[in-house]
Amino acid sequence: MKPVTVDMLRAHLMAASLTAMCAEALASLALLVLPISPHAFSSTPFRLFALGSIIGGVVAMRYFAQVSFGLAIRSRHASSRGWTARPVSVAASCPRRWLVILHLRFTGRPFVLAEH
Repeated sequence: MKPVTVDMLRAHLMAASLTAMCAEALASLALLVLPISPHAFSSTPFRLFALGSIIGGVVAMRYFAQVSFGLAIRSRHASSRGWTARPVSVAASCPRRWLVILHLRFTGRPFVLAEH
């Protein structure tokens, strides 16, 4: 497998893991606060809901990362020359730097971290 593909898969798996961790924390909190039977969490509808929420969380993270990348391009915190082989330069002063880098990892585009 190409390193770019591995990096893209890793970014998606990290986003899914983060979403699953948040869902698990909410389920644990629901067990403590609400009168829910622990057996409800092993039912098929709950598992389908959990799978759907994880997929929805990854889609939402992709969307916010894409919007942040567009904002960084417009505000010149990132520079891109289209889909060429040149890496995207991301400024250290970019307010949404981690989301911009996440977008670049999701899409498999090379990037460099600029000092200024």
